[in-house]
Amino acid sequence: MRPAIFRSQKPKMANEAKPCPCDIGDKMDYGGLGEEVQIEHIKAYIVKPASSSKKAIIVIQDIYGWQLTNTRYMADLLASNGYIAICPDFFVGKEPWNPSQDWSTFQDWLEDKKATNTNREVDAVLKYLKEQCGASQIAAVGFCWGGTVVHHLALQYPQIKAGVSIYGIIKDTEERYQLHIPTLFIFGEKDAVIPLDQVTILEKRLQEKCPVDFQVKVFPGQTHGFVHRKREDINPSDKPFIQEARMDMLKWLRKYV
Repeated sequence: MRPAIFRSQKPKMANEAKPCPCDIGDKMDYGGLGEEVQIEHIKAYIVKPASSSKKAIIVIQDIYGWQLTNTRYMADLLASNGYIAICPDFFVGKEPWNPSQDWSTFQDWLEDKKATNTNREVDAVLKYLKEQCGASQIAAVGFCWGGTVVHHLALQYPQIKAGVSIYGIIKDTEERYQLHIPTLFIFGEKDAVIPLDQVTILEKRLQEKCPVDFQVKVFPGQTHGFVHRKREDINPSDKPFIQEARMDMLKWLRKYV
């Protein structure tokens, strides 16, 4: 079962001089099947499966924020496969990135939104899932910025059962290869944000140092954001890769959660 998709629009980048390589893509006009809740100091979108479940997935936003309909669609997709899915506002009320902003200002915008500075929010969400939802097996899936958060969780939170990092990695520490949880990394071959040489280094170092199961998979011809920011019905040449990546995500979660 898949949640319904509604019409979409593909906005033109407003800043042509320094376009953001992290294009917002096909922004869905999609209402979502869940609800918004308050969890301590943050808001979150949560959707539950048709049948009771003790399995939950933390769905972590990209730079366009927790309210991006594409990310909520992915949360609904996970719920339709039997998981409690929750997408918290890990920017804690701060404005998400806007495609019209100048890419040269991105690092300044990111300064107070470090993917590795999310433990307080993660702790609150884990507590909520356990105490309010009865979840005993919890995994994490993240996109772009959220994929980097998943990499961070794989290093810091052994109580999380598994992670799926979709075009997001920690780049600046040698400790990033000592994963504590089984982690699937998904990338696009033509990603302008994470070039292939970085993916090659990641896989090589994980093979040398990682003590748990992992997989690094690169999808040919695909750009950053393809798994959740491309509509398969209006990108027919990309459709097989979009569907395969989503199936890989689900298979990895079923294996470990």
